[in-house]
Amino acid sequence: MSGAPQPPEPDRAAAVRALFARIARRYDLLNDVQSAGLHRLWKRRLVRLSGAGAGMRALDVCCGTGDIARRLARTGAEVVGLDFSEPMLAVAREKAGCLPHPMPHLRFVQGDALRLPFEEGAFDIVTVGYGLRNLADWETGLREMVRVTKPGGRLLVLDFGKPANPVWRRVYFAYLRFVVPFLGRLLAGDAAAYAYILPSLMAYPAQSGVAARMVALGLEGVSTVNLLGGVMSIHHAVKPRGGVGARVATAA
Repeated sequence: MSGAPQPPEPDRAAAVRALFARIARRYDLLNDVQSAGLHRLWKRRLVRLSGAGAGMRALDVCCGTGDIARRLARTGAEVVGLDFSEPMLAVAREKAGCLPHPMPHLRFVQGDALRLPFEEGAFDIVTVGYGLRNLADWETGLREMVRVTKPGGRLLVLDFGKPANPVWRRVYFAYLRFVVPFLGRLLAGDAAAYAYILPSLMAYPAQSGVAARMVALGLEGVSTVNLLGGVMSIHHAVKPRGGVGARVATAA
């Protein structure tokens, strides 16, 4: 199955920016409905795998409304959430401010994931949830994430996957093609909201491609955790303290 062709990269970036600006206020509702709330469990698992804790510095790239950043901050880590969409960041800041306990060690900044405004090796943990696939150049984004990760630090990616089982893959792609745009129209008054997922997934290498690129970048202990039969996946790896070496392990 093939999706609609992707627009030229500058146009694609502008289109994604405009889309998220339109749906910022309903983004969390759309996520809850289209995933039956499972995205929250997957984000919790990402944070558990990160090993975040007090005394650590963490960066959440493409942070959106801040779900992962807030979860990281609850571990006691000092956290920066970065996104290119100011409307999404406005929601993230509001939600952080509404928490029962203030989080002075959590801040949100606007920035470009392809040119992260941080020094090399600035963070113990770098995460991205549902953002790598949307970048104009996901490989450049991944390289930037590796650059700002400290030697010995962890890098984690949560995103849509491509199930290995052909029947389950067809069912899943049909859901993305027909049901998700309907939900966007129903809940956000915009069928384009989330209709972009399938075309973007067709252009994204998902499990095997992202893991292979992590290995090529010299990350160690590269692992892929498949979720719900591979409809989502979490990649996690460690930046080596010295030298280059990597080992791939896949967990179902």
